Amino acid sequence: MEQSTREAGKTMAIISYITIIGLLIAYFSNQGASKNEFVSFHVGQSLRVWILYIILVVGGTLFVMITGIGFFSYLPYLGWVLAILGIVNAMNLKEEKLPIIGSVGEK
Repeated sequence: MEQSTREAGKTMAIISYITIIGLLIAYFSNQGASKNEFVSFHVGQSLRVWILYIILVVGGTLFVMITGIGFFSYLPYLGWVLAILGIVNAMNLKEEKLPIIGSVGEK
């Protein structure tokens, strides 16, 4: 992928990691004739992050309610850490898969 393509999609790639609303904005703005491969890659990674985040919030809450062990309430922070790693990759114009979830759902 060319450097100019990455530079053009850098802002939307970063926005995709900033909450689920940012993911939706980046996804819908990357449709049609102006589709950017760099943004598409980061939207996919961001989607994985936010799905994991929702699972960890629900799972952590259930574990705390069932076991009473407060440690599980810190699980959702893993989603934020992965989102920050994605933002750093997008800022540095890298297409690196995120650890743990980067290749989940691929063929």
